[in-house]
Amino acid sequence: MTPGIRPLIAGNWKMNASAREAVDLAQAVRAGATGLAAELLVCPPFPYVAGVCGLMAGSGVAVGGQDCHTAVKGAHTGDVAAAMLKDLGAAYVILGHSERRADHGETDALVRAKAAAAIAAGLVPIVCVGETLAQREAGQAEAVVAAQLSGSLPEGFEAAGGVVAYEPVWAIGTGKVPTEADIAALHAAMRAQLGAKTRLLYGGSMKPSNAQAILALANVDGGLIGGAALVAADFLAIAKAAG
Repeated sequence: MTPGIRPLIAGNWKMNASAREAVDLAQAVRAGATGLAAELLVCPPFPYVAGVCGLMAGSGVAVGGQDCHTAVKGAHTGDVAAAMLKDLGAAYVILGHSERRADHGETDALVRAKAAAAIAAGLVPIVCVGETLAQREAGQAEAVVAAQLSGSLPEGFEAAGGVVAYEPVWAIGTGKVPTEADIAALHAAMRAQLGAKTRLLYGGSMKPSNAQAILALANVDGGLIGGAALVAADFLAIAKAAG
């Protein structure tokens, strides 16, 4: 953890859950979100954002989106504007996730524009960065992440409370996790490049069994949780591990 920064445990539900399952999961998270040192955030699929925002009202659990467009409005079929998420009650938005970068060809420049749009709409952007297995094995992990940060973060990012999530692509949903030394080294490099107040999250197969050790590392200010976020008990256990 970084002294003076409140940890953030963010759940990325990705493209999962039915409407009923989303309600049940949100209610279970709300019921367990008491007495925690960490801030909790859930990011459901867009169709469920409004409902989950309603369920979390007054609970202290924040809600976010999983993507937004660069434009305020317009002829962009199937896209969602940051202002729309804000209007529903969302406070955050995940941007530049490796699945978006891979599946939709998102570039650093596009992620930067989306982050700027999110900030303009009053949302806090969570910008994701991370290397592939080939890049790590070639010793390029820190250089790749440094380049992604330089290209993906707009001016005013730290002042807006922007969050960075380091997710090694090869660890997402695979059960594989970098060594604690590798995580610490990468987060130290990001801290040196970014401001002292930027929250740095780790993502990539974090679960109750390894959360405490990872969250105890210097410059790890929380987690961006995928699979474990779909099980309320696991998600809350990770949050408790944050102190």
